[in-house]
Amino acid sequence: MEAAKSVTPGAVSLIQANPSPKPDADAPELVVQVVDLKCLGNSTTRFTFMASDGTAKIKAMLPTDFAKEVQAGNLLNLGLIRILDYTCNEIQGRGKCLLITKCEVVAQVLDAEIKGDVKMEEGPATKEDVNMEEEHAPKEDAKMEEEPVTKDDVKMSEETAIVLKPKNEAVVVAKPPNVPPVVLKPKQDVKSASQIVSEQRGNAAPAARLAMTRRVHPLISLNPYQGNWVIKVRVTNKGNLRTYRNARGEGCVFNVELTDQDGTQIQATMFNEAAKKFYPIFEMGKVYYISKGSLRIANKQFKTVQNDYEMTLNESAVVEEAEGETFIPQVQYNFVKIDQLGSYVNSRELVDLVGVVQSVSPTLSVRRKIDNETIPKRDIVVADDTGKTVTVSLWNDLATTTGQELLDMADSSPVIAIKSLKVSDFQGVSLSTIGRSTLVINPDMPEAQELRSWYDSEGKGTSMAPIGADMSGARAGGLKSLYSDRVFLSHITNDPTMGQDKPVFFSLYAFISHIKPDQTMWYRACKSCNKKVTEAITGSGYWCEGCQKNSDECSLRYIMVVKVSDPTGEAWISVFNDHAERIIGCSADELDRIRKEEGDDNYIIKLKEATWVPHLFRVSVAQHEYNNDRRQRITVRTQSPVDYAAESKYLLEEIANLTAS
Repeated sequence: MEAAKSVTPGAVSLIQANPSPKPDADAPELVVQVVDLKCLGNSTTRFTFMASDGTAKIKAMLPTDFAKEVQAGNLLNLGLIRILDYTCNEIQGRGKCLLITKCEVVAQVLDAEIKGDVKMEEGPATKEDVNMEEEHAPKEDAKMEEEPVTKDDVKMSEETAIVLKPKNEAVVVAKPPNVPPVVLKPKQDVKSASQIVSEQRGNAAPAARLAMTRRVHPLISLNPYQGNWVIKVRVTNKGNLRTYRNARGEGCVFNVELTDQDGTQIQATMFNEAAKKFYPIFEMGKVYYISKGSLRIANKQFKTVQNDYEMTLNESAVVEEAEGETFIPQVQYNFVKIDQLGSYVNSRELVDLVGVVQSVSPTLSVRRKIDNETIPKRDIVVADDTGKTVTVSLWNDLATTTGQELLDMADSSPVIAIKSLKVSDFQGVSLSTIGRSTLVINPDMPEAQELRSWYDSEGKGTSMAPIGADMSGARAGGLKSLYSDRVFLSHITNDPTMGQDKPVFFSLYAFISHIKPDQTMWYRACKSCNKKVTEAITGSGYWCEGCQKNSDECSLRYIMVVKVSDPTGEAWISVFNDHAERIIGCSADELDRIRKEEGDDNYIIKLKEATWVPHLFRVSVAQHEYNNDRRQRITVRTQSPVDYAAESKYLLEEIANLTAS
C-alpha cells in the first residue's frame, strides 16, 4: 500500500520504549495514523483515538489546543499526524495511554486504514534501534561508578573485542585487522556521565536539582491518571486564606492560579494544614517547581481558569521556588462577544472581553454596605463588532489608575482587553471587575487588531445599542434567564421571609394589571452618570454629586412600581428606567411632556394602554427595611415581551416532563 510509506514503521514500539523523551533529544520522526477518532465524553476540546503504525496500536489523546484542527475538518478519522512531543503513561486497569502534547497534521485523511507488515525502508533494524531504551538508561554508568572493573565486565561480539585494562593503564579498543587500534586516555582522567550529573545536582539549588532529576511536564499534558510529574509554573493569582465551617467541622482553604510557559492555566487548592504550610510560600509573580500533587475533574461552578482539571496540594506536596527564573507566560483569554453575555448573567463563570471604549465616566465614591468603607468606582462603556455596547464597572485601583488613563485617551477610542469579569443583570446586562481582573490598553493581539480595523472602517459611524436595551427572551438571559426557575406569584407572596439571607431569582409570566398615576414616576438624573441631581444652590441648573459639577439640563429616568397578576395572585414590583420605557412605550421625558401639555386625562390613558399586556420577567426577591419594618421587595432585572413560539415550546417541554414523571 502506497499510503503505508507515510507512517513510521515501529512507531508504537519506539514510543513505548521511550515513554518520556527529553525535549532536547534527537527523537526519531513519529508519524502515525489516526484510527477511531472520537471526542472524550461530552468534551469539545479533548479527542481520543488509536495511534496506529500499521502493525501495532496504542490508545492516544490529542492535546486540547489541537481540537480546533479537528473541529475545522483539517484532521479526520484515518488521517496522519506527526508526533512532536508526548508522554506515555501506564493507566491502572487500562494499559498504556499516549498523551500527545504537540503534533501536526501530515494528511487530512487516507482512503483506508493501514494494515499489514510494515518494513523499514532504510534497511534492517540494527542492534542500536532495538536497544534504544537501554542507550538512554544510565545503568552502565551507575555500575562502573559503584563497582571495580572485573573480567566479567568484558563483553565479546563476533566482530569486535573490547578489552578493559586496569585503571592505571591505557585502554585499547581492538578493531578488525584492517583498522588500527584506538588508544584512549586512562580512565582515571575521564568522568562518567552519571558522575558529572551527580556533581551538578550536588552543587545546584534544591529547585534546580528537582528540574534536573525529572522532566518538566507542560500543564496541558497532565491528567488524573498520571503518577509522578513536575511542573514549572508562575503564580498569576493568589487568593486569601479563608476559613469555613461545615458538618465535618471548621477548616481553612486558599487557592492559587498557576500558569506555565505555554500560557496554560490551572487552579490549585490547599486545605487546612496544607493551606497553612503553603500560603506563606506562594508569592504573586514568582516561579515554582511543583510535584506530588493530585488532579481531578474541575468543578465548573467554582473554577476560575479555562482547564478541565483542577489541582489539589496536600502536606506531602513539594513546592520549591525556581530562583532566577523570569519567564513571562502569555495571558490566555477566552473572549465573549457582547451580544452573547446574556447567558452568563448571575452565573459564577467569569468572562473575558475585548472592545472599543466609547465613554469613560469620572471616578465615583461608593460606600460598601458590608463594612461601610468607601471605595472608588468608574464606569466605562465598551462596544464590539456585534454592534452592541455594555457598561463595565472598574473598582479600586483599576478605577483610579487605569481608569484615569482611559479617561485621558477616551477621544481616541482605545481598544481594551479585560480578563475575569463578573456578569450581572443590573440594567439588563452589565460587567464588573473583581480582585483578580486585569485590563490591558491597546493589546498586541489579533482580536484587538481586527476590532480596531472594524471600528476605523465602519464601526465609528454605526449606531450601537446597549446589550440590555432591546434583548428578547432568547438573547437577554437566554432560556436560563427567562424560562428557567419559572414560578407563579403565589410562590413568592406566600413566603414573606423569602430573600432574607440573600436575593433569590425567579422567572414570571404575568400581566401588568395596574399602574398608579399619582406615584413618583421618575427622578431627575445627570445626563453623564444617571445619578440623581438637585437644583443648584447658587444660580440656575442642576448639581450632580457624582460628577461634582453643575449642568444646565438634566433628564428624567423612571423609578416606579406596577402591579402584576397571574392565575395565582398579584404583587407590586419595582421597575427601573430601561424596562419601564419598554413597558410604557415612551421615555420619562416624553410622559412628563404629555402630562404637562396634553393634560392628566391623556397621561392616564397612556398608562392604561400599558396594562393587561403579558410580559416575561426575571425578578429578584430580597428583604427591604422601611421605618423599622422589613418588607419583601420584588425588582425587575430583565423584561421581555412574550415570544409565543418560544413560550409554546417551553410549555410543551413542561407537559412532556409532567407526563414522563
